[in-house]
Amino acid sequence: MKYVNQPIVKKDAYALLSGKPVYCDDLALKDCLIIKLLRSPHAHAKIKSIDTTLAEKVPGIEAVYTYKDVPQERFTLAGQTFPEPSPYDRQILEDVVRYVGDEVAIVAGKDEACVNKALKLIKVEYEVLDAVLDFTKAIDNEVIVHAEDNYKTLCEIGNERMRNICSHDESIVGDLDAAFDQCDIILERDYHTKANAQAMMETFRSYAYVDAFDRLNVVSSTQVPFHVRRMLSNALGIPKTKIRVVKPRIGGGFGAKQTGCCEIFAAFVTWKLKKPSKIVYTREETFTASNSRHEMKMHVKIGAKQNGEILAIDLHTLSNTGAYGEHGSTTVGLSGHKSLPIYNHMLASRFHCDVVYTNTMQAGAYRGYGATQGQFAVESAVNELAEALHLDPCELRFMNMVKEGEVMPQYYGEQLNACALDRCLKKAMDMIGWKEKGIVRDMGDKMRGLGVALSMQGSGIANVDIASVIIKLQDDGFYTLAIGATDMGTGCDTILAQMAAECLECDVDQIVTQGVDTDASPYDTGSYASATTYVTGMSVVKACEVLKKQIIEEAAVLMDVEKEHISFDGKKIYAIEDGKEMSLSDFANICFAGGKGACLIANASHCSPTSPPPFMAGIAEVDVDKLTGEITMVDYVAVVDSGTIINPNLARIQVEGGIAQGIGMALYEDVTYSDTGKMRNNSFMQYKIPTRLDVGRICVDFESSYEDSGPFGAKSIGEVVINTPSPAIASAVAHASGMHVRTLPITAEKVLLKQDED
Repeated sequence: MKYVNQPIVKKDAYALLSGKPVYCDDLALKDCLIIKLLRSPHAHAKIKSIDTTLAEKVPGIEAVYTYKDVPQERFTLAGQTFPEPSPYDRQILEDVVRYVGDEVAIVAGKDEACVNKALKLIKVEYEVLDAVLDFTKAIDNEVIVHAEDNYKTLCEIGNERMRNICSHDESIVGDLDAAFDQCDIILERDYHTKANAQAMMETFRSYAYVDAFDRLNVVSSTQVPFHVRRMLSNALGIPKTKIRVVKPRIGGGFGAKQTGCCEIFAAFVTWKLKKPSKIVYTREETFTASNSRHEMKMHVKIGAKQNGEILAIDLHTLSNTGAYGEHGSTTVGLSGHKSLPIYNHMLASRFHCDVVYTNTMQAGAYRGYGATQGQFAVESAVNELAEALHLDPCELRFMNMVKEGEVMPQYYGEQLNACALDRCLKKAMDMIGWKEKGIVRDMGDKMRGLGVALSMQGSGIANVDIASVIIKLQDDGFYTLAIGATDMGTGCDTILAQMAAECLECDVDQIVTQGVDTDASPYDTGSYASATTYVTGMSVVKACEVLKKQIIEEAAVLMDVEKEHISFDGKKIYAIEDGKEMSLSDFANICFAGGKGACLIANASHCSPTSPPPFMAGIAEVDVDKLTGEITMVDYVAVVDSGTIINPNLARIQVEGGIAQGIGMALYEDVTYSDTGKMRNNSFMQYKIPTRLDVGRICVDFESSYEDSGPFGAKSIGEVVINTPSPAIASAVAHASGMHVRTLPITAEKVLLKQDED
């Protein structure tokens, strides 16, 4: 192929390198009102009274809003397809606050100085309520986080809010008791993954204005512009016809911006005052009042024969959704449904889960979306099983891993059509020198250990995610590609253009990819669930085929030749029998000149009935200091099966970045709270993410498979890459130190003191 599987430079690379103003705050109108939020100092409280009199008198203040001024309908900020499986459990402002940082009042003024002054003059009297901060004690706690009467759910998710249960589910395959009865060895282990901040460079921000047609225009750094439009309609009580959402360049999201955040405040102020407004979260607000990865505790019971044949796994996941339920019911599902299918030959398995409300900041989406947590637990349990059986952990995996052609009961009954997982693991072993090095070596002052893990993810949400594109032939013979998928730094604007160029046999530079505007762009569920390459990519392929057919049919009219005798090679159009030919540029200009010509526009949409999983094998090599317990990353090798790689450079960066984030989760990152519910990690001074010096040497390679249902055989790559570091590093540390750390992050103190919890 000429353009697919080629390292094409990102379309926005030079704009970013030159520092051009392309982000949300760069583009905001100069006369925007500045919005800031008064936030709760309490984890759980009822507002008894709130006095904004003095604040409203500050020069430059336009308005101060409280719960008395906002609509009373509840909604969700989850960026999900309607009907959302997340509860409608929040209002713009409410007289009950449910975590430290929850919104109490909205202040809008001409500049930051007056707004900051006004915030200090708002007087609030709270009735402080007991709070539930420990999510293991949330179920049937005397503190009920959501007792309001107008709470509602649109889907059956096992919700029992009066017990603090946001959702519950269970999936059983086979006879679990009978399978465990046949096992020679049974292990039971508990694993604990903490909340993690997505830590994207660009904080949450949005601005809004009302146009000449009295329509609300919202510009936001979001992964889900079409879902944001629905959120705003629900929150403000105005029809979608009155709302337009535009996505500029995004400075990173990693799932955080799949949840709505500050858009509702800018939209509310602008709709009330009919004046443009802007809100930009500080780094502290982004840490403490947005969303994070779900904290989870997982109990794994695994049974096997003496030879290593795994017969049964029973997994229970307890997940903390925090104060609100965005993504709670869906994230938890991946902890089981994308960990258990890796070991698909079991006689029986069970996955059951509970998601609970607490008085901590709400959780949301973060790259890996629950699979990261579940795979830490299951992969760690498999590594401990290998140790108990005195088997090589790689050989144990070769014996039990899922194979191409199998039906996966715990993966929604899907059949696996493309899988190179065995080849991924073999190549990773060769890259690290697994057999030559051995899993533990004495290096003098340090012990060096190896650890391995496998991962799978998905490619969009089957039967739910839908994408559409519009491609137009323009004069002079170039094309415009309108998409609804959001490029958040991943390079989808470039990748989709590569696919279009391959289909239309033209240069990538002839494809102009247009940014997302809900008025002008075709509908797309958004950039999440590793959907864009697979789902939106197929809609590009379909639309290009339609356009090529149109070009041939229109050329037949203009050349007065039967269409069966027309050939198009991307640059010229030929009438095969009589030798007539026409350049694409001339053809396009004739079309635009009228007469017999017609403007050619093609559109297509795609929704897949399946979600083909990509796979990854990761191996970590670490040093553990004998005296201090300090852990140092030496090497990390990863081999990924993502089907056909559309852009090798961008794919490699995705893998390297995901591994770095996974190393951060494994060794450093930990959202913690004080006894009163205040988050301790509210800046990069307190929240450690790895630097280039912390991740060691990262080596990445690919093993190809071909997914028939994907564009050019492609599957996704965005999320699978973050999942293997935590279990691989935990196993490597265990081999080097003899200490199994089952609660992340893995720290020197835990290793040295031989204690799992902090």
